[in-house]
Amino acid sequence: MLETPAMAAKEAAAAAELVELLSPAAGQAAREGAAEAALALSGDAAGRRLLAGQPAAVAALLELAAGPSPPAARHALGCLVNLSAEPAAREPLLAALPALLGLLPGGPACGVLANLCRERGAARRVLRGLREGGPGLEPLLQALGQPRPPSQLGPLLCNLSQLPEGRRGLLDRSRCSVQRLLPFTQYQDSVVHRRGVVGALRNCCFEYEDHEWLLSEEVDILPFLLLPLAGPEEFPEDEMERLPVDLQYLPQDKQREEEPDIRKMLLEAIMLLTATKAGRHTVREKGTYLILRELHRWEREPAVLAACEKLIQVGKRIPGGRWMGLQGAELLRGLCPASAPPLGSLQRALGGLPPACSPSLSFPPPSWEKVLIGDEPGPGMENLLEVNIPEEVEQQLQRLDREEEEEQERWRREQEKRDSTPRSEELSQ
Repeated sequence: MLETPAMAAKEAAAAAELVELLSPAAGQAAREGAAEAALALSGDAAGRRLLAGQPAAVAALLELAAGPSPPAARHALGCLVNLSAEPAAREPLLAALPALLGLLPGGPACGVLANLCRERGAARRVLRGLREGGPGLEPLLQALGQPRPPSQLGPLLCNLSQLPEGRRGLLDRSRCSVQRLLPFTQYQDSVVHRRGVVGALRNCCFEYEDHEWLLSEEVDILPFLLLPLAGPEEFPEDEMERLPVDLQYLPQDKQREEEPDIRKMLLEAIMLLTATKAGRHTVREKGTYLILRELHRWEREPAVLAACEKLIQVGKRIPGGRWMGLQGAELLRGLCPASAPPLGSLQRALGGLPPACSPSLSFPPPSWEKVLIGDEPGPGMENLLEVNIPEEVEQQLQRLDREEEEEQERWRREQEKRDSTPRSEELSQ
């Protein structure tokens, strides 16, 4: 429905009244009620736009968020989390950055800053504010040691790690920063926090200079990326011995990561670690293909299957030499540092379809004996993230991608048709 001038005037009058009730002159009880009303108003897009257009309301909410009244602060912070997802509110909130940083590492403050930091310019300002106000990311990293870290902390770290300077903070070897993130790839108390931490780890894997260190015993990132992708499958003894200790003899009730987007990010992180020669060697030697083989048989989400097969295909389609390196470089170039989904105090966490242990669809099985960076690329291609791809070669590789997708789609349709056809034993019953 189109907004009429009369409706606009009514909304403006209501907003002005709300601003008046949020001001210190209104008294504590009135301010608490107004903050609660503002929180309810921020629950939909129209309300957020209305509040974002009232700088005085945003300023009053920020004052209440840092004030002595717990109910008013709780309502104000919830409203600010919702408002921070609105582009029009970005500048008023960033103008109050010192006040917001002073509320860290509280969960709602993390939520406000996480939403603001989805935009890289804002993330840069937040990082600068953290450095100028103290020891950078350290207060956020210390909060990871709490019995129940704020669920919004993971998305904030993820969004800050979009930037090289954010990744450098998480990869600070003197503070063991990235090691503090690793246990949360299996964290069950908050999918929002888990998603954010996995996103931050994935972003850190763009720093190829640190790959050898990340895969070394000092950090040992690979088991933490593989364990959420592993199921309860049993392996023959010779295969079991190839796996890291943490992935051997998993219990029969072992569950894979239930969120498809998190499984996809874990696969992409491993794929980034295969950009360098040392990374490819370690990933191959740790029996990674065994976990991917079983995941591929189990997985039913097309986007996750595609990520799994891309990881496999960093050396599969045309083995050996320059072509193999160019293919791997082209696949890696399709990745970029990512931000976490927007947060809202009234929004449910973004979820995925429940996993299924026996998927009804399957793709043509890859040649597992040759998988996972089968042959090394040619000379000068040890680091696939630094390879320049000639335009004509890129076009040819994109054509191969399209043909492969079409082949997968044919297999999918045939499998669906086969599954929908009653079997002879069923017809005879």
